[in-house]
Amino acid sequence: MKALLSKAPGGPETLSLDELPDPTPGKGQVVVAVKACAINYPDVLIIEDKYQFKPQRPFAPGGEIAGVVESVGEGVEGWAVGDRVIAVPGHGGLVGKIALGAGQLYRLPEGRSFEDGAALLLTYATTIHALLDRGHLREGQTLLVLGAAGGVGLAAIELGKAFGATVVAAVSSEEKAEAARAAGADRTIVYPRAPFDKDQSKALAEAFKAAVGPKGADVIYDPVGGDYAEPALRAIAWEGRYLVVGFPAGIPRLPLNLTLLKSCDVCGVFWGAFAARDPHANQAHVERLFRLWGEGRIAPRVTDVFALADAGQAIARLGGRESIGKLVVRIAE
Repeated sequence: MKALLSKAPGGPETLSLDELPDPTPGKGQVVVAVKACAINYPDVLIIEDKYQFKPQRPFAPGGEIAGVVESVGEGVEGWAVGDRVIAVPGHGGLVGKIALGAGQLYRLPEGRSFEDGAALLLTYATTIHALLDRGHLREGQTLLVLGAAGGVGLAAIELGKAFGATVVAAVSSEEKAEAARAAGADRTIVYPRAPFDKDQSKALAEAFKAAVGPKGADVIYDPVGGDYAEPALRAIAWEGRYLVVGFPAGIPRLPLNLTLLKSCDVCGVFWGAFAARDPHANQAHVERLFRLWGEGRIAPRVTDVFALADAGQAIARLGGRESIGKLVVRIAE
């Protein structure tokens, strides 16, 4: 089978397309013929050894996949050859075939494409956990979403609206603002490119405050970090919840006096660890996501599809923070 491998730390240009033996399923495993693999920001970091998990090399990046069950190992129940599935292996998805534990699989609904299936779980499961478990978002509250045109950002807009919130989407261009409005955002704000000096940071804080209204944002969803974090925190409501999701703009240094003045919480969001520690709660969230998907209230926005040989281009584009929605690699054996 073909596999796009990371053999040494570095950028997308270091990835190589190789041939590997087909995997065989161990006890409790199935082998999935991968049809599509979504690209996410962890793929940018993991090949540079900057992610919290550092797989042994050589490894294939690619954290979420959709495909067809090709073979079933001993002791597996509920899955059969030919079943259409989606899964979040964390890495290893940019391959022709992958062996996974049966418990990692979810059934891809009929009528849904492999590309859409591959683009669903990581962003939406992260976001539903963030908004409900960490942010305690309630109907009628105000949600400020940074990086709102990316995969998790668009998911936050859709889920925020599904849960009855007023959603303010913050983005870096008018094109991205249009994508945010199409996803259901009530208001948008276009912010400048960091880095910011003190005056620019203050001006952005005032812009955030104007966008969310005098009460402030009850929940702030931040998958961006960097110089955007402090201005956003200054726009938080009394007893608001600031959700730390990611850091493509850098790891911020927040002035903790603001948490005292606003009596607010800064909450980390680590969906993978949550799913491992509380699989029943995660399963309930995923089932809710499937219901919302079936009702048309959420829908992954796949904006470009790449061949396996060109997957490095998708990772590079995501690393440049210019993409809108989800980028997906179509695997063709």
